[in-house]
Amino acid sequence: MKYRQHRDWRISEIGFGCYGLSGAYGTVDKNAYTDTVWAAYEQGINFFDTAQGYGDAETFLGKAVAPFRDQVFIATKLSGESGKPDLSTASVRHACETSLKRLNTDVIDLYQVHFDDPDTPVLETIAAMESLVEDGKIRKYGLCHLSLSRVRTYAEYGDPFSVLMELSPVARSSTQTLIPVCEKHDMAVFAFSVTGRGILTGRYASDHVFDTGDIRRMDPLFKRERFESSIRIQEYMSGMSTRYGKTAVQMGIAWVLAQPQVVCALTGTSSPDHLTENTAACQITLNQGDLQAMNRFLAEEEKRLAVEQRKTIRQLLTQPLADEPEQAFNDLVYILETAIMVGEVEEHDVIAAFRELFTLRQTQDSDAMRKMQGIQAYLRDMIV
Repeated sequence: MKYRQHRDWRISEIGFGCYGLSGAYGTVDKNAYTDTVWAAYEQGINFFDTAQGYGDAETFLGKAVAPFRDQVFIATKLSGESGKPDLSTASVRHACETSLKRLNTDVIDLYQVHFDDPDTPVLETIAAMESLVEDGKIRKYGLCHLSLSRVRTYAEYGDPFSVLMELSPVARSSTQTLIPVCEKHDMAVFAFSVTGRGILTGRYASDHVFDTGDIRRMDPLFKRERFESSIRIQEYMSGMSTRYGKTAVQMGIAWVLAQPQVVCALTGTSSPDHLTENTAACQITLNQGDLQAMNRFLAEEEKRLAVEQRKTIRQLLTQPLADEPEQAFNDLVYILETAIMVGEVEEHDVIAAFRELFTLRQTQDSDAMRKMQGIQAYLRDMIV
C-alpha cells in the first residue's frame, strides 16, 4: 500500500467505503463484508468511510474495526433523519453523539456533511462542526454531495479538511468543478465509485437487468448514451491496460489517483479478490504520455456524449412520459442528473423537483404518475 500526506494525516491511497452495506446494490452479506474489512486492514488500508444514512453500517463498522481502531481513520456522515437533512446546531450535535455511540468510539476522525440543508445558514453549520472539534468529539470535518456554490461557501468561511466526490473515467465532471476548488483551498479529495459502480469490470452489457432494490436499475450511468459511452471508455482502458499488465479496473483507479488533490480512492467491494485487485492499482505509475492520451480520449468522449445527451433530454421532455411507472421515474432521474451535468440547469433550480420525485420512487398509482407528469412539464418549461 502507498500513502499520501494531507496536512497532518497520512492516508492510504485506497480506502474502504461502506455504501454497499446500505443495500444499495442488493442483498448484503455482512460476514463477507467483515472478512473484507479485515483483509483491507491487512493490506494497509487505514481509511474507512460510512454514514448515518447507510442503515446499520456505522454499528457494523465500529465492531469490525474495533481490534485496530487506534490505527485507522473512521469517517462518517451526517445524513439527516427521516430523509430530510438538518444541519442546525442542535441536529448536528445530536447526530454526532448518535454516530459516536453506533461506532463505539470516543472520537470521529472525519465528520462529513452528507447532504445540503438549504434552511440552515452555512455559517451555523460551520460553527457547529468547529465546536465539535473543540470539544474533542471529531477531529476534522468534510463535505459530500453538495453543490459547487455550497462547497465554495464552506471553503471560504470554514476549514473543511476534504470533499468526498464521485470520480472515475466514466464520471469526470468533478475534475472541472470541485477539484479546482479543492486545489485553491487545500482540501483533500476522497473519490468514490472509482470503478464506475462496476462498469469498468466489463461485466455488464446493455441488456443487463439489475435486481430489484439495486440502485443501478435507475442510475443514469447505466442508461442510454451514457452507458454506451462508458462501455467505450471501458474498452479503451482495457486496451491501455495490456501494456501495463493490469486490468481496466486498475487503470481506472490509477487514473483517479493521478488527478490533482486526490488523496484516497474508495473501494466498496465485499469480495476479497476484488479488494486485492483494487488495492494493487496504487502500485501503477502512469507515464505522462499515457496519461495525456487518456485525457485526450476522455475529453473527446465528453464532447460527443454531451451532444447526444442534450438531444435525449429534449426528446424525453417533448414526448409523453412512459406509461410504466418505473420507466417514467428512471427517465425523469436521467433528465435531472443529465441536465445538471451538461449545464442545462443549475442544481439549486431543480433540487425541489429531485426531492419530490424521490418521494414517488416506491409509488405505482395514478396519482404518482400525475405528479411525475407535472415534474416533466416543469422541466420542459425550464429547458426546452
